[in-house]
Amino acid sequence: MRLALIGAGQRGNIYAKYALEKAGAQIVAAVDINEEKLELAGKNFNIPKEFLFSNLEDFIKKGKIADGVIIASMDRDHYRQAMECLDLGYDILLEKPISPSLKECIDIRDKANEKGRKVMVCHVLRYTNFFATIKKIIDSGQIGKVVTIEHAENVGNFHMAHSFVRGNWRNSDISSPIILQKSCHDMDILVWLTGSRAKKISSFGSLTYFKEENAPKGSSDRCLSCSVADSCRFDARKAYLPVAGGWPAEVVSADNTEAGLLKALETGPYGKCVYRCDNNVCDHQVTNIEFENGVTVSFHLSGLTDKMHRTIRVMCEDGEIEGDDLTNELVIRKYSSNSKYEGEEKKICVESAEGFHGGGDYGLTMDFIAMLRGDDAMGLSSIDRSIESHIMAFAAEESRLTGKTIEL
Repeated sequence: MRLALIGAGQRGNIYAKYALEKAGAQIVAAVDINEEKLELAGKNFNIPKEFLFSNLEDFIKKGKIADGVIIASMDRDHYRQAMECLDLGYDILLEKPISPSLKECIDIRDKANEKGRKVMVCHVLRYTNFFATIKKIIDSGQIGKVVTIEHAENVGNFHMAHSFVRGNWRNSDISSPIILQKSCHDMDILVWLTGSRAKKISSFGSLTYFKEENAPKGSSDRCLSCSVADSCRFDARKAYLPVAGGWPAEVVSADNTEAGLLKALETGPYGKCVYRCDNNVCDHQVTNIEFENGVTVSFHLSGLTDKMHRTIRVMCEDGEIEGDDLTNELVIRKYSSNSKYEGEEKKICVESAEGFHGGGDYGLTMDFIAMLRGDDAMGLSSIDRSIESHIMAFAAEESRLTGKTIEL
């Protein structure tokens, strides 16, 4: 099994590494505009120099040299890369979001179907034991049909600062709105759990905290030269030096020594003051959804939380499911008849799976490999399924900007 990698950053490397180490796939080519990342990919995957490309054009000129391609580049590059790879006959593992343009999302889906190619979107949550267990409980009917859901994505204030204030997805003009970039995962899970398409969406949110008016008195535009850094929790040294060798420090610099990180923070984006960046995406957003089957959902996205995790409460006709994917614990409650609360309750500790996103990255990659091999792949995140989540995210952002309820 031969794979090519477009976008040799953290996400692409995770999928490629699983494909290589767990499925015996060969990574035969890599494409990235960043020389450092490209060189590292060549070293990590033993790719000959002539198959390391700094631009898409040179890769495309080689023709079809692999069985499939992993596209894990920046959001606004996906469309051109996916369309050209589909023309060459590639099946694609495509990082989310599909594209920041709804029309481009639809065009990629339509071309894949026209060419008879498979595109799997990296909606990894469907492959986690946590959400798969919730889905099984719902489908069993043991607590009746779903009536309403409360769901929250707690981004984590340090993750918010890293990815959506200082990082690649800080500004929707160069990437995507946060409801699409971060929470299309959650829209997808809600479609899966409800078993329905969305009918109406309303959404509210804004950028409230990470802006200059909230900067500490006496602070400067960079952490390493800031006189109040010691009292600021967003000091880049506090954010990255203690986690050197892991995420998110490995995104800051390929050299994860203290000296290497400090050098990168001197001039790079991750050393900027979080209150003085060019970020414009929301740091909090709430979205209400009515599905075609009558299920209602409230979804809460917040960048101002202590930890990174998702919490959910699924309220059904005869009971509820409550869960937290940080602890991997679920509680199933059958409703009680009175205030003594003597209803049946069952606690489940969901088995932890290998790797990032609760094992979702691994499960997704293995499903993609199975699909390429012609095995009985689950195909849980095919583009035909995944596009619904994007439609919902686009509608939520439109509602947020216009103040209108969007009918789908």
